[in-house]
Amino acid sequence: MKAVIRQCALKLGFDDCRFTSAAPPGSAPFFIQWLDKNRQGSMDYLRRNAPQRIDPQKVLPGAKSIILLAVSYGTNPPAAARSTPGPETISPSLASRDGVVARYARYTDYHTVMGQRLAALTRFVDRLGGGAIRSAWFVDAGPILERDLAQRGGLGFVGKHTGLISRRFGNWILLGEILTSLELEPDPPEANHCGSCVRCLEACPTQAITAPFQLDARRCISYLTIENKGPIPAELRPAIGTRIFGCDDCLAVCPWNRFAREGRLLQRWARPDLHTPNLLELLTLDDIRFKHTYGGTPLARAKRRGLLRNVCVALGNRGDPAALPALGRTTTDPEPLIAEHARWALAEIQRLTRSRSTPR
Repeated sequence: MKAVIRQCALKLGFDDCRFTSAAPPGSAPFFIQWLDKNRQGSMDYLRRNAPQRIDPQKVLPGAKSIILLAVSYGTNPPAAARSTPGPETISPSLASRDGVVARYARYTDYHTVMGQRLAALTRFVDRLGGGAIRSAWFVDAGPILERDLAQRGGLGFVGKHTGLISRRFGNWILLGEILTSLELEPDPPEANHCGSCVRCLEACPTQAITAPFQLDARRCISYLTIENKGPIPAELRPAIGTRIFGCDDCLAVCPWNRFAREGRLLQRWARPDLHTPNLLELLTLDDIRFKHTYGGTPLARAKRRGLLRNVCVALGNRGDPAALPALGRTTTDPEPLIAEHARWALAEIQRLTRSRSTPR
């Protein structure tokens, strides 16, 4: 039965399919400790649904198995890490007027693309098991400790940056799950293959990876530019560079990317316009144009207020006086969050300009 389900999953476009039991993840105590330290920042939903995350039976009573799915967003040729990666390998260039968007977000929203196929696979599983089978599918947003379960089912291993690493697809993978009352034999777990490597810790611009396998989301650029709905702490703004949605630095330096294969499904849904959008053009977006341009993409999650907040920070970090007129207009934006970050960017450009002109 597993072989039939896996064959259907691959036919639907998934790059890998594994199986594990619906037993609680072994990392549950560490997750609770992480919450107790408030390292989730303003993501209060993680605390609210913690009971479900640490016990799949509270998500789907009677669940016996979890089907684990992976979609790669790797490209060809693969994004391989150099033997001695330097900042220029992964960090956004301040010489460019373009913003940097995390690689997974350069496509139509994966929740939609994967969700349609997960729904189809769930129907297939239910038919396969007979009328009494109950199943529920999730993409990322479900109350599941998906990376821990994925390691238990052999899909990959949790790296020191706390993301999942696949020996077939490197770091460039998105996860989905199907909880089902159908009993399926679990696959063997994947061992950790990080060894003594600490490149991800060294690469993090904000030192958000406080120790191996420990992440403080409050310092993470992905959190600050996406999940965080308020102001970005002033002391962390310079480290953001020209990133305007997410960050790939800890993922990009991982040596396992040398072996990454190109994914099949998402390439059809690529959005080249999201690779390096022009910062000054982004600053002109009103709500209507924002929704028209970025609706149906991951960037919609930040909303206009969040994206333009990030754009202001990126322009401030660039330090280009040519951005002063646009930022001056943005200081009167009706959204206070955007206006405040525009004022910061103006002051930062003026400071950088004075610094460059001061004789040494």
